[in-house]
Amino acid sequence: MQLIFNSSNIQLFIAAFLGALIGVERELAGKDPSIRTFSLIALGSCLFAILSLETFNEYHIGDPGRIAAQIIPGIGFLGAGTIFRGKYGVSGFTTAALMWVTAGVGMAVGFNRTDLATSATIIAILLTLSLRIVHGLLRKYPSQM
Repeated sequence: MQLIFNSSNIQLFIAAFLGALIGVERELAGKDPSIRTFSLIALGSCLFAILSLETFNEYHIGDPGRIAAQIIPGIGFLGAGTIFRGKYGVSGFTTAALMWVTAGVGMAVGFNRTDLATSATIIAILLTLSLRIVHGLLRKYPSQM
């Protein structure tokens, strides 16, 4: 049981949970990717952050930011795959941005900043939900706003 309840594993569970919360918003919006993908993005980012710190702290080699810094271009690659240009415009920017935020959430948990990760998750969800309402109003009443 000690393997399951050590601090690093708890961090992984927290990161996956916060990522899933962001994924729920995408699910409610009917967008792909959703819960599983966002949970895995946060989990992976957290894992890399933990490995960065532990490698530096245990072996005193490297820079703890180097591995974590590679998360950003990796997520950029994933996010770029969600952006599409269609007949009626470009879509997927919000999903790509949320993937980027979710990676940051996972990294924050991995770097022992669960407080920051939780705040960012709440802000991201509130922003996307409230701005979806504003966006709907702007489309419904375009000349009156």
